[in-house]
Amino acid sequence: MSSVAFALLETVHFAAEKHRNQRRKDAEGTPYINHPIGVARILNNEAGIADIEVLQAALLHDTVEDTDTSIAELEGTFGTTVARIVQEVTDDKTLPKHERKRLQVEHAPHCSHQAKLVKLADKLYNLRDLNRCTPTGWTLERVQEYFIWASQVVKGLKGTNPALEEKLEELFRQRGVAF
Repeated sequence: MSSVAFALLETVHFAAEKHRNQRRKDAEGTPYINHPIGVARILNNEAGIADIEVLQAALLHDTVEDTDTSIAELEGTFGTTVARIVQEVTDDKTLPKHERKRLQVEHAPHCSHQAKLVKLADKLYNLRDLNRCTPTGWTLERVQEYFIWASQVVKGLKGTNPALEEKLEELFRQRGVAF
């Protein structure tokens, strides 16, 4: 097995273990691991990204935010670059939700190119998911507010990957959200 394939499979295994008891908020309670795998697939299949560290970071992007994983653990297991990318896309859960959302908009333009790729694919996955199925307890108004907020984040990521940006722009246009 190639070292790249081994690294990717080890990352999938790590993420699956960390997210093993988590579910998405859709009516089906989809296993959470589908999300980071989907983000990595978008990067590879739709954006043409083959950078192993970006794909690993996509698979791990929610581990620090949503599990007991630390940046130090990621650095020790996957290296400095992967840990840095994950840290760039991780919200500080000690802050109130509205502050975390504001900071995402503010920080987006200042992220590394690698982190911007992960953020774009993450937003694309989440928006597609919202179009597929409204999360339990969400109103249509809340879905629309998410689209508006996501467009503000994505504006700060423009110029990163035309293929992803075009797909996001189409989703925003369908919702009547300025981009």
